[in-house]
Amino acid sequence: MIAFGKLAAYTNRMEAMRMLTEERQQRILTELDRCGVVKLRDLVTLLDASESTVRRDLAELEEAGRLRRVHGGAQRRGLADEPGVSEKAFAHAAAKAAIAQVASTYVKAGMQVFLDAGTSTAQVIPLLAGRDVTVVTSGVDNAKLLADTGLTAIMLGGRIKPTTLAIVGAEAVTTLQRYRFDLAILGTNGIDENGATTPDPEEAATKRLAIARADHALILADASKFGQRSFAQFAELPQAQLITESIAALPAQYRPLPNLKEAQP
Repeated sequence: MIAFGKLAAYTNRMEAMRMLTEERQQRILTELDRCGVVKLRDLVTLLDASESTVRRDLAELEEAGRLRRVHGGAQRRGLADEPGVSEKAFAHAAAKAAIAQVASTYVKAGMQVFLDAGTSTAQVIPLLAGRDVTVVTSGVDNAKLLADTGLTAIMLGGRIKPTTLAIVGAEAVTTLQRYRFDLAILGTNGIDENGATTPDPEEAATKRLAIARADHALILADASKFGQRSFAQFAELPQAQLITESIAALPAQYRPLPNLKEAQP
């Protein structure tokens, strides 16, 4: 009975700490919405928290894509801002691996597949080793990984974005119009009630056309992407199968979506 009482007290303390963390982080986001930029020392005063606690909150919010840390504080991440490849590669790695495992099961022998640029889609490539498929990609990094894996790969022509190494522009669209796909596998920066979005209109144009040229489309999105919105929409929610790591981890309004596929058993 004593042990149970101690466990209950510990559980209550942990729940209180979790709520305090959520409340602090929400206040940080509210302040960012109001000011655009916040200073670390001001947040310490505002939240009545230690500097190490505030730094930890900022790190967690940055990993979730809610802000960008800068020297001495943080700034709001704009709709057109986009993290680079190296920043994305380490974010939500376990979730991306689980999502990729499910996505790979949709790829069958003999298929023609479009594979979007990005770190989420890159996780799918090693899982396709040994399969008789042709993959067209808009990602420079992904093209190399496809070749290293021994898969038949075609890279779109066009302009290379330095931040994401995605191939975009009129030439990419023209090249894409030559192909038809059994399956398109895409990443996204955000999903809200209106659809899937990305910061770059040119990249959105490539994604939109890939979906139109495919018989079936998958959008790979870990839970942190839901409830987020970027500048350019490329798909409405019913246009693709949405694969995420845990439906329970999503904001409540997205859990009933009929086209959700959960990576966890």
